[in-house]
Amino acid sequence: MSRPTIIYLLRHGATAANLESPPRLQGQTLDDGLAPLGVDQVRKAAEALSRVALRAVYTSPLNRAKETAEAIARPHGLGPIIVSEFLEVNVGDWQGLTWEEVRRDFPEHYEQVHTDPVAVPYAGGESFGDVADRALPALTRIAGRHAGESIAVVGHNAVNRAILGRVLDVQPRLLRQANGGINLLEFHPPASFLAVMINSCLHLMDETSS
Repeated sequence: MSRPTIIYLLRHGATAANLESPPRLQGQTLDDGLAPLGVDQVRKAAEALSRVALRAVYTSPLNRAKETAEAIARPHGLGPIIVSEFLEVNVGDWQGLTWEEVRRDFPEHYEQVHTDPVAVPYAGGESFGDVADRALPALTRIAGRHAGESIAVVGHNAVNRAILGRVLDVQPRLLRQANGGINLLEFHPPASFLAVMINSCLHLMDETSS
């Protein structure tokens, strides 16, 4: 039996929009870089993965993901490889809105999306099912190139939850992805994934806290 591909699936570090309360939906076209807190989160994630023999780092084309991937790749002497299928979910008409504004202006659609995000798309955008349909085949292809090796993939909140939801056969609304968090997957050819670790944030904890 061949050795599996080990995949470290990360969410990018925090942006200013992520840190708003409630967060503002960035989707595909709000393309800001990392906030100072995000830079610190990425530094800690990169340090945690510096002890892993990564052979490649793949990323969404958006700036917040690319900045994260560059930091992850640097200790390994690698450059991140852009994969368009890992682009964040298209949030359509809700671009730039907070969830409170969406709940106020689109109450019925808001409830439908939060009840079943796999089937119900954002207004004028994609559903989590749509995202899984493009992101998981891309992840499968990439993993197949790295049999027995370890790789990192930097995605987004919706992208990672869509992938993990399909791998685990659970609703993505039941999953959380923290900025800078790390998931660990094994890929067993031809197309089988095993979830080993979900949303690990131990590397982000304040070492001085009790």
